[in-house]
Amino acid sequence: MALLTRLDLRAFDGDLDEALASPAPGGEGVATLVREIVAAVREQGDAAVRRLTARFDEIVLGDLRVPQSELDEALAGTTPRFRAALEYARGEITAYHEAQLDAEIKLDRDGVQVREMVLPVDRAGLYVPGGRAAYPSTVLMTAIPARVAGVRTLALCVPPDKEGHAPAATLAAAALVGVDEVYRVGGAQAIAAMAYGTESIPAVDVIVGPGNAYVAQAKREVAGVVGIESMAGPSELVVVADGSSRPDLVAADLAAQSEHGPDGAAVLVTWDEAVVDRVDAELAALVADSPRREEIESTLATGGRAVLVNGPEAALDAANRIAPEHLQLVTADPDSLVPLVRNAGAVFCGPWAPAVIGDYAAGVNHVLPTARTARFASALRVDDFQKHVHVVHVDQRAFNRVAPHLRAFAEVEGLDAHGRSVDLRLVDPARPQAVSEERSA
Repeated sequence: MALLTRLDLRAFDGDLDEALASPAPGGEGVATLVREIVAAVREQGDAAVRRLTARFDEIVLGDLRVPQSELDEALAGTTPRFRAALEYARGEITAYHEAQLDAEIKLDRDGVQVREMVLPVDRAGLYVPGGRAAYPSTVLMTAIPARVAGVRTLALCVPPDKEGHAPAATLAAAALVGVDEVYRVGGAQAIAAMAYGTESIPAVDVIVGPGNAYVAQAKREVAGVVGIESMAGPSELVVVADGSSRPDLVAADLAAQSEHGPDGAAVLVTWDEAVVDRVDAELAALVADSPRREEIESTLATGGRAVLVNGPEAALDAANRIAPEHLQLVTADPDSLVPLVRNAGAVFCGPWAPAVIGDYAAGVNHVLPTARTARFASALRVDDFQKHVHVVHVDQRAFNRVAPHLRAFAEVEGLDAHGRSVDLRLVDPARPQAVSEERSA
């Protein structure tokens, strides 16, 4: 049985955007429910968080915050192999994000000096998924750029397991990178709690991190109350492949992103119909033996597609219209296709650069825009935790030079007080402070 729904665009002359569109995760029902959750947490605080967690996760919570001792124990209890992997990934991710630090902008144009201060936010909220799996990698991906940015306090929310505990691997990663506060709360209620604050969870300035459709919708609802990095929702992958690609590797990569669970997308784009046949056969065999078969099949049922096009340029046109979170170019000459990329969260070139390496240890961030937001949004960056503040100095000579232009704008815009602000400084060019001195007298 074919797991990838075939879409043949080789003779298609209709609306490509419509043909390639994916259904919105959850539909309007998600938005309605999330608005109710956010409103309840905003109004009722901890009580709503506990009630909603009991309703959706079937867990009765005590203290929402995980004590530091539990984080320390989790890190001490890791295997040497996993500890080494955490530390390696921490080094790679830190190096990449430190390279993003911007030099201070400074400009001096004839007496008008402008510079830019780059300031971190005070508190950052990190959302790390749970439930279906533990994601210590997401702890590193969210906490490290925040620390590089200079954020003082990191607060992390993660869904608890059925016994009400946060996953040990997540806690170990949080301890390794020095997360300040960890709360065993997940879903839309966690996003609302970090945005508005509750008795137990102080409000933050920025919320970042991936999640399911409910988490992504909650971030939409609170955007503007806090900063958010992007709509990092269910995982997406587009693989552009040709006859040179190994079908078993392509199938494995499609399955890897599909195993995150429902509402994601796994799309093969090719101009060789034989590639579709081979990949589908490999995928069926792989899924049959997968311990996460249910998750993979749920993704492929709605988001698994094989798109047939006329050639490499048409393949990249299709990929750009999908605007996927991950784009793999598994062709004989992937470098020739990179200049054609316009919309993707991250691009992986060749057979030895699967999206999985970006998920864990390439150093790049795996918190990426989904649901076609890669058309305008980017991967999580250090800059998402920073504010850029302009600092302006002007000497008197420069002010006199610029004043006619200021007056012209004020006059056209009908802002009389703006014009007076200029005129008062020109009353006595030799002594501009005279006006304030006269008023104080």
